[in-house]
Amino acid sequence: MRLPRWFQAPAEPIPVRPVRVDADTTPRRLAARVILGAPRYTAPAAVLAIGHQIGEALVPVVMGFAIDQAVATGDPVRLALCLALLAADFAMLSFSYRFGSRLGLLGMEAVQHRLRTLVAGRLLDPAGVAGRAGLPGTSLSIAATDVNVLSRAVFIAVFPVGQFAGILLCAVVLLSISWQIGLAVLIGVPLLLLLMDRAGGPLRRRSQRQSELAAEASGKAADLLAGYRILSGLGAQAAGADRYRRASRDALDGSLHAAGAQGVFVGSMNLATGLFVAGLAVVAGLRALDGDFTVGQLITVVGLTQFIIGPIGSFASAFGPMWAGALAAAARVLTVLTLAPRVASPGTARPEPGRGRLALTGTGALDGFSLDVAPGECVGLRTGPEGAADLAAILSGAPSPAGTAAWQGRPLDEFDLEALRASILVVPHHAALFDGTIRENVALGTATEERTAAALDAADCAEIVEAAPDGLDAQVGDDGLRLSGGQRQRLALARALAQHPPLLVLHEPTTAVDSVTEARIAERLRGARGSHSTLLITDAPALLAVCDRVVDLHRVETSSSDEHAHE
Repeated sequence: MRLPRWFQAPAEPIPVRPVRVDADTTPRRLAARVILGAPRYTAPAAVLAIGHQIGEALVPVVMGFAIDQAVATGDPVRLALCLALLAADFAMLSFSYRFGSRLGLLGMEAVQHRLRTLVAGRLLDPAGVAGRAGLPGTSLSIAATDVNVLSRAVFIAVFPVGQFAGILLCAVVLLSISWQIGLAVLIGVPLLLLLMDRAGGPLRRRSQRQSELAAEASGKAADLLAGYRILSGLGAQAAGADRYRRASRDALDGSLHAAGAQGVFVGSMNLATGLFVAGLAVVAGLRALDGDFTVGQLITVVGLTQFIIGPIGSFASAFGPMWAGALAAAARVLTVLTLAPRVASPGTARPEPGRGRLALTGTGALDGFSLDVAPGECVGLRTGPEGAADLAAILSGAPSPAGTAAWQGRPLDEFDLEALRASILVVPHHAALFDGTIRENVALGTATEERTAAALDAADCAEIVEAAPDGLDAQVGDDGLRLSGGQRQRLALARALAQHPPLLVLHEPTTAVDSVTEARIAERLRGARGSHSTLLITDAPALLAVCDRVVDLHRVETSSSDEHAHE
C-alpha cells in the first residue's frame, strides 16, 4: 500500500522550530522547547494517538452494548451492526496507532538532528570552546547519548495526549453508568499523577549523576586512546588503564543505581495504579451483585478499569523516567551549548585571496624567536618538546602566551577565524579521518578530481588505492580503522595537499612511514605545493633537505632556559 505523502519520509530535512538557547535557559525550559520542537509532525501524531486511545476505550463499551442490546435480546440484525461497529473501531485504532507512531518518530528524529547540529556546531565553532565539556570523550557522550535521550522527550507531546483522552473518555462513560465510579476516576487519576511527579525527584537526580559518570568514563577513554603513544613511551599503560577502569566502574555503579531507582519508581507507580483499578473493579462487582448493573454494563466497567491501567502506567513512564532523563540530558547538553569560546573576541577581517607573508614573533618560552615565511617559500623548522604545540596554537589564531603572528601584514587575531583557515591550514601530527571513502576523506567535497589525484600522488598513496577492493570508493572506517598507521598518515597528508591553502603548516607528517616512502613524499611535496608557502615542523632529514631553508628552534629554547636558570 502506497502511503499518503505526509506519511512518507521526507526527501528534504524536516522543518522544525529552532531550539532557542540563551543565558536564561534552564534544563526544564530546554526540555519543554524540545517537546514542542516539531509541531508539524507531533500535532497530527497527537491527534492520531487520541484516535488510538479512544478506539481502545470503545472496545469494552461496544462489547457491553452488544451483550445488552443484541445477545440478551437475540436480535441478529443488532448483533451484525455491533460486530460491524466493533470491526470499524479496530480498523480505526490500528490505523491511528500505526501512523501516529510513525509521525511521532519522524518528529523525534527531526528534533534530534537539530539538537545534534547545534551541539556539533558549538564544538566546531572556529572560536573554539573552553571547559571540560569540550573534551573529545565528554562532548561525544553529550552529542550522542544525551541528545538521543533529550530528543525522546518529543514523545511526551504525542502519546500522553492520547492517553489523557482515553482516561477522560473512560471517566465520562463510567459517569454515565455510575457517578460514584466516574467521580473516583476523575479525582484519583490527578492524585496519582501528582504522586508520580513528586516521586520522580530522586530519579531525576540519579539520572543526572549517571549521565555525568558515563561522560566522565567516555572522556577518559578518549584521552587514553589519544595519548596511547605517549603513555607507551613513558611505560605508563597500566596507570592509564587503571584510571579508566576506575572511571568505568563508577559509571557502571551509577547506571545500576539509576536503573534500580527507575525500577522502584515504575514498580511503585504500577502498584499504586493496580490498587486503584482493583478498587474500582471491586466497587463495580458489588454494584452488580446488588442488581444496579446489567451484564453488559458490568463488562463495560470491568473492561474500562482494565484498559485504564495502560494509560496511567504510560503516564508514569512519560512523567517519571522519560521526563527525568530528559531533564538530566538537557542539563548536560546545556553545558556544551553555553560553553565560553576559547577566543574571547575573534576579529572580523577576511584575508585577501591568494598568497601572503607570514611573520611570527615569539614571547615567553619562545622569547627571542622570530620567523618570516615569504610567498612560495618552503621553510623547515626543527622544534623542541613544547615548541610544536606552541606554534600550532599561535598559527591557529588563538591567543597564546608563546607569541603572535601576522598574515598579509595584519595580526591573526584581527581575522575572522573561519575565513583565516581557508588561508592558513595547520595540520596536527594526528589528523583524524572520517568514516567514509578514500575519495571523500581526501577531497572533503571541495577539491577537484585533478587536485585530489595530484594530492594522492604527492602523498605516495598509489599502493593504498590499488590495494583497496573498491579503489577510491573503499571505506576507511571510523578514524581510518581499516588502515595501518602509515596509510592513515599518508591519506591525512593527501587531504591537506588537496585543499591547497596559501600557507600549509605540517607537523611531523611522515613519522609513521618507512624511510623510502618518506623520501618519495619529500621529493614530490615541493612540486605539489607549487607557488604556495609551506612550513614543515619536523626533524626528518628527508623533509628538511627539500626546504629552501631550515630554522632551528632548539637553540632558542635552550638559550631561553639558560637565561631563566641564571635568574
